[in-house]
Amino acid sequence: MPAIDSIEIEMRRIPAGSVTLHDARRKVQRFVELEAFEIGVFTITEEQLAEILPVPSRHLRRPAIGVSWQRAVHFCNAASEWEGLDPAYRFDGEDVTWDATSEGYRLPTEAEWEFACRAGSSSPHYAPLADAAWTSADGVSTPQDVGGKLPNLHGLFDTLGNVWEWCWDLLDPARYGDYRVFRGGGYADDAWSVRAGVRRGGGPRMAHEDLGFRVARGAFDDPDAAQGWSVAEDRERVFVDGPVPFGWTPLTRPTR
Repeated sequence: MPAIDSIEIEMRRIPAGSVTLHDARRKVQRFVELEAFEIGVFTITEEQLAEILPVPSRHLRRPAIGVSWQRAVHFCNAASEWEGLDPAYRFDGEDVTWDATSEGYRLPTEAEWEFACRAGSSSPHYAPLADAAWTSADGVSTPQDVGGKLPNLHGLFDTLGNVWEWCWDLLDPARYGDYRVFRGGGYADDAWSVRAGVRRGGGPRMAHEDLGFRVARGAFDDPDAAQGWSVAEDRERVFVDGPVPFGWTPLTRPTR
């Protein structure tokens, strides 16, 4: 089993490429061109979280769980400051903005996450699921130590199964407001959920026992748009055009 340092975050450089993202509920897809970036080989562990933030750790090599999106972005800034990097995030109360020109640690965008997870594969799994991911089929009742299953061709472990992983992007702001995306599936999920293209999400202060995060790095020219995300698109997606699903009261466009 590969070793992981308790302080150093092992990163892998992912080359430039493209990915098509699918939103099954809205029945839309979008093609994203990505610049090269870096992403963590492992999810952040309990030990690493405790090194950076004042939290206890009992299972040092297990993924840090029960971590809200808000705490994850605070970890990213603290880890950046630890290494002398400019923090990626700015805070105004609970409002968080990403300066995409920063080299600091951050959460991956949804497009970066899926591209890194697939590692060139067009199938839902980069390897036979039993070999690649901890799922309900393994009968485990907790997250397992990182690195216990096969990596993908980028050398990334546990992008599928074990714990879901927070991303930077909003899930669907017209319907879910400030909910953020998480990806990858968890140890208690079946094969349907543990796929590269499955999307779920939660509020930025929500925490779950099968939800953690891995970090990314990479600076880009536009502070408000990068790697399949932009402030303008987030604002546009707040408002709904076309048929509204039964029982759904969407946000409406302002009149002024």
